[in-house]
Amino acid sequence: MTDRDRPAARAGYPPVTVVVATRDRPGLLERAVRAVLDQDYPGPVECVVVYDHIDIRPLDLDVPAGRSLRYAVNTHAKGLPGGRNTGADEATGELIAFCDDDDFWLPAKLRRQVELLASRPDAAAASCGIRLEGPGIAKDRQLDRAEVRLPDFVEDRVMEVHSSTVLVRRATWDAVGPVDEELPGGYGEDYEWLLRVAAYGPVVIVPEVLVVVDWHGGSFFFGRWAVIVEATRYLLDKHPELAGSRTGLARLHGQIAFALAAGRRRREAVRELGRVLRLNPREKRVLVTVPVVLGLLSGERVLRLAQRTGRGV
Repeated sequence: MTDRDRPAARAGYPPVTVVVATRDRPGLLERAVRAVLDQDYPGPVECVVVYDHIDIRPLDLDVPAGRSLRYAVNTHAKGLPGGRNTGADEATGELIAFCDDDDFWLPAKLRRQVELLASRPDAAAASCGIRLEGPGIAKDRQLDRAEVRLPDFVEDRVMEVHSSTVLVRRATWDAVGPVDEELPGGYGEDYEWLLRVAAYGPVVIVPEVLVVVDWHGGSFFFGRWAVIVEATRYLLDKHPELAGSRTGLARLHGQIAFALAAGRRRREAVRELGRVLRLNPREKRVLVTVPVVLGLLSGERVLRLAQRTGRGV
C-alpha cells in the first residue's frame, strides 16, 4: 500500500496497526480479524495477521473502506513473542494494538482507548475491561481504578490488563523494546513486557468491557510445569524490582511452588512453600499447593477448578 492509497487520518484519530499473531485457528482467527475491521474507529485501521512459521492462509473477509488487511510470516523466534514482534516490525500505524487470535473486540474498543490516550499524554498505554466467555462461564472483569502503575504490577499481575486489551503509542514500543523472545517457552511474556511498559508510564483504563477473552479452560502451557518454573525464575532475575513487594514476591514464588508440586518435584515444592510462608503467610497459593504436594489432587485438577471461576493459579 502506498501513501497515496492509505486512508487519511481524521483529526484526533491517528492510524492504528493491530497485530494478530496466530497458529492458524480457522473460525476463531476470522472472528478476531472481523472484529478489528468492524471497529467504529473514525481513523485508519491496519490489521497485520502474523502466521507462526506456517504458510499464510488468506482470510475470506470483506475489508471496509478505511481498513487494510495484510499478512506476514513470523521472522523472529517461533512462538507468540516472535509473532508479536514481527507484527510490530510490519506496523505502519502511529498506535499499535494486539489481539490474540481466539479473542475479539467490541466495536467501540479502539475509539474509546484512542480518545483516552489523547487526554493522557503521560500514559504509556491504554487498556479496558474484559469479558471471560467459555464453557460454563460468562464473567466481566473490570478495574475500579483509572490507571495501573508499576507498583501495582509488581504486587499483582492485574489480569484485567490482558494482552488483547493493550494499545500503545509507537513511541512507547520503541522506548520499552519488543516482547522478550528469550523468556523460557514464552511463558508470561505479556506480564514481563507490561512491567517495562509501566516503568515507562501508567497504563490508563477505559472503564468499560470492550474485549471478549475466550476462556476455554485450557492453555498452551497447561501441564508444562517445568517451563513455568524456569520462566518465573527468569522473570525474577530480570526484574529486581519484583523484590520490592513481599506480597508480589510471595505470589510469584507461590506459582513456582505450585508448578513444582504439579510436576511431582515435591521436595523442591516444600522448600519453595517455606519461602512463600516467610514472605506472606496469607498467600492463597499455599492452600492450593499443599493438596498437590500431598498427592490428594493433581495440578491439572486444581487449575481446572480455578479456571471455572475465571481465575488462574
